[in-house]
Amino acid sequence: MDKVRSEIRTGNSERSKAKLESSGRLYVRDRTALLFDQGSFVEDGLFANVSSNSLPADGVVTGLGEIDGRRVCVMANDSTVKAGSWGARTVEKIIRITETALRLELPIVYLVDSAGARITDQVELFPGRRGAGRIFYNQVQLSGKVPQVCCLFGPSAAGGAYIPAFCDVVFMVEANASMYLGSPRMAEMVIGEKTTLEEMGGARMHASVSGCGDNLFDSDESAIAAAREYLSYFPTNFRDTPPTYLSEPPTLELENDFFPELSTAGYEMLDVIERLVDEGSFFEVKPLFAPELIVGLARLDGKCIGIVANNPASRGGVLFVDSADKAARFIWMCDAFNIPLLFLADVPGFMIGTAVERQGIIRHGAKMIAAVSEAQVPKVTVIVRKAYGAGLYAMAGPAFSPEATIALPGAEIAVMGPEAAVNAVYANHIAGIVDPVEREQFIAQKRSEYVADVDLYRLASDLVIDDIVSPSDLRSELIGRFDCAIGKPRLDVPKHHGVHPV
Repeated sequence: MDKVRSEIRTGNSERSKAKLESSGRLYVRDRTALLFDQGSFVEDGLFANVSSNSLPADGVVTGLGEIDGRRVCVMANDSTVKAGSWGARTVEKIIRITETALRLELPIVYLVDSAGARITDQVELFPGRRGAGRIFYNQVQLSGKVPQVCCLFGPSAAGGAYIPAFCDVVFMVEANASMYLGSPRMAEMVIGEKTTLEEMGGARMHASVSGCGDNLFDSDESAIAAAREYLSYFPTNFRDTPPTYLSEPPTLELENDFFPELSTAGYEMLDVIERLVDEGSFFEVKPLFAPELIVGLARLDGKCIGIVANNPASRGGVLFVDSADKAARFIWMCDAFNIPLLFLADVPGFMIGTAVERQGIIRHGAKMIAAVSEAQVPKVTVIVRKAYGAGLYAMAGPAFSPEATIALPGAEIAVMGPEAAVNAVYANHIAGIVDPVEREQFIAQKRSEYVADVDLYRLASDLVIDDIVSPSDLRSELIGRFDCAIGKPRLDVPKHHGVHPV
């Protein structure tokens, strides 16, 4: 028995060693060894399909181990066994480990490297009650109950591409990872399109264009390390709160003169985040996708938070279709796992124009606003420089029950900026002024009146905002605000669910 067990664990690794090394990929059991704390992994279903010498463990490793002392489930494709394809026992093992994750309410990590279903086994694995569809059914049941993390090392083809799709986050290894429903060869045969694998489903395309991938990595090792780090921000399941750590002050301080004087001048919001959160703790998600909006996990005084921030350095921080989608999904995820949310607003509003209207920006913007409205975790909103129009709503403005709306000195909250407002109200009058000097004086006067009408101290006086804080005091203010919200109860919602504008 020990000999058989050893042969299964060795599998086809020796035969495929050169191929794995040439592509920089690790053997499946080397991947699980990196994922889990040393000696903690307990495998399930090792002898699956043992009667077939060419299918060790039927091409998938499943079981439980520990990451930083916490139990986690794993499903890991073995690319040396028929390219990691799924047979009937493969599917059964994946179903069983997802059922274990459901039963024990444990996080699950999917280490994906699979060419998809084995067509020769389709009757056994595809249509039945415990066929491949049950994997995705279970993933949906797991969603929001436990964290689901995918590391994608190679292909994830056809129906198998839905395993990453149903995960909370997808880490892709550049140059090796790919996701697609139909291969380039199939696309040429069926619709006459000639393309490449990289163009159709490559890692960089998905991380920057489709949004199906979240973060890119240059090796299996770095992707697995990211999965371990990512889980450190999360509770084991939705019933728990995120773990806490020792507080680490930022390396740099947010100085009072950090921001440009001109409200339309760009600056990098990542530099602001770096100066607010614990040193080295910010884990950005989807950095290449819709970069006008930043989302990510961080620690503030040792406590985990999620951050949603406009980035004036990219497209002025304007909200587009993709940035609204990016925010909504991240907000829903944080709310599912009791992670408080910090909103850093410097937003001119949603993009306008024919192109975005045809893309459904109203629908996508409503999705983001719905996510903000539904979130029951503590929320704190900071108006960094400006929040105009529906951008205020999307960034958890006062009407959306934040614990506090804080403004930095000089910040503006208005339906629109002063230039646009004056033009909207007085366009005809301005056009009728012949003298250029008189015209400029009129515009300056009306702009001054508009700014006075939305004066920050007036908004504070009317309790629209809760405090005006200098940049240098913002970190300590945020720590205090979030500390005051510890223990905030979640409410039972008296309905089945909303009908989301997705």
